[in-house]
Amino acid sequence: MKEVSISTENITLGQLLKLAGVIDTGGAVKSFLNENEVLVNGIPENRRGKKLYHDDEVIIKGIGNFKVVSNFTN
Repeated sequence: MKEVSISTENITLGQLLKLAGVIDTGGAVKSFLNENEVLVNGIPENRRGKKLYHDDEVIIKGIGNFKVVSNFTN
Protein backbone atom coordinates (compact mmCIF):
# COMPACT_ATOMS: atom_id res chain seq x y z
CA MET A 1 0.00 0.00 0.00
CA LYS A 2 1.39 3.37 -1.04
CA GLU A 3 1.05 6.19 1.48
CA VAL A 4 0.02 9.61 0.21
CA SER A 5 1.09 12.34 2.63
CA ILE A 6 -0.93 15.52 2.96
CA SER A 7 -0.37 18.57 5.14
CA THR A 8 -4.05 19.50 5.40
CA GLU A 9 -6.96 17.98 7.31
CA ASN A 10 -8.44 16.44 4.16
CA ILE A 11 -8.00 16.04 0.43
CA THR A 12 -10.41 15.28 -2.39
CA LEU A 13 -10.34 12.01 -4.27
CA GLY A 14 -9.36 13.91 -7.42
CA GLN A 15 -6.42 15.55 -5.65
CA LEU A 16 -5.28 12.19 -4.28
CA LEU A 17 -5.30 10.63 -7.75
CA LYS A 18 -3.12 13.45 -9.04
CA LEU A 19 -0.74 13.41 -6.04
CA ALA A 20 -0.36 9.64 -6.27
CA GLY A 21 0.57 9.92 -9.95
CA VAL A 22 -2.45 7.93 -11.11
CA ILE A 23 -3.58 10.75 -13.43
CA ASP A 24 -1.63 13.61 -14.97
CA THR A 25 -4.17 16.42 -14.83
CA GLY A 26 -7.23 17.36 -12.81
CA GLY A 27 -9.25 17.35 -16.01
CA ALA A 28 -8.73 13.61 -16.37
CA VAL A 29 -10.39 12.78 -13.03
CA LYS A 30 -13.99 12.52 -14.19
CA SER A 31 -13.30 10.15 -17.08
CA PHE A 32 -10.87 8.12 -14.95
CA LEU A 33 -13.53 7.58 -12.27
CA ASN A 34 -16.09 6.59 -14.91
CA GLU A 35 -13.73 4.01 -16.43
CA ASN A 36 -12.14 2.50 -13.29
CA GLU A 37 -13.47 0.81 -10.17
CA VAL A 38 -12.43 2.88 -7.15
CA LEU A 39 -13.17 1.90 -3.55
CA VAL A 40 -12.84 4.28 -0.60
CA ASN A 41 -12.70 2.35 2.66
CA GLY A 42 -14.27 -0.60 0.82
CA ILE A 43 -17.18 1.39 -0.65
CA PRO A 44 -17.45 2.12 -4.40
CA GLU A 45 -16.85 5.82 -5.09
CA ASN A 46 -17.00 7.89 -8.29
CA ARG A 47 -17.21 11.47 -6.93
CA ARG A 48 -14.01 13.40 -7.57
CA GLY A 49 -14.88 15.77 -4.71
CA LYS A 50 -15.21 13.00 -2.10
CA LYS A 51 -13.25 14.19 0.92
CA LEU A 52 -10.59 11.86 2.27
CA TYR A 53 -9.09 12.05 5.74
CA HIS A 54 -6.14 10.54 7.64
CA ASP A 55 -6.13 6.72 7.45
CA ASP A 56 -8.68 6.56 4.60
CA GLU A 57 -7.83 3.82 2.13
CA VAL A 58 -8.37 4.02 -1.62
CA ILE A 59 -8.23 0.89 -3.77
CA ILE A 60 -8.13 1.22 -7.53
CA LYS A 61 -8.65 -2.11 -9.23
CA GLY A 62 -5.66 -3.00 -11.40
CA ILE A 63 -3.66 0.06 -10.31
CA GLY A 64 -2.98 -0.06 -6.59
CA ASN A 65 -3.86 0.68 -3.00
CA PHE A 66 -3.32 4.05 -1.37
CA LYS A 67 -3.57 5.31 2.20
CA VAL A 68 -4.00 8.96 3.21
CA VAL A 69 -1.50 10.07 5.85
CA SER A 70 -2.00 13.55 7.26
CA ASN A 71 0.45 15.46 9.41
CA PHE A 72 -2.12 18.24 9.94
CA THR A 73 -2.40 19.60 13.48
CA ASN A 74 -4.78 22.24 14.80
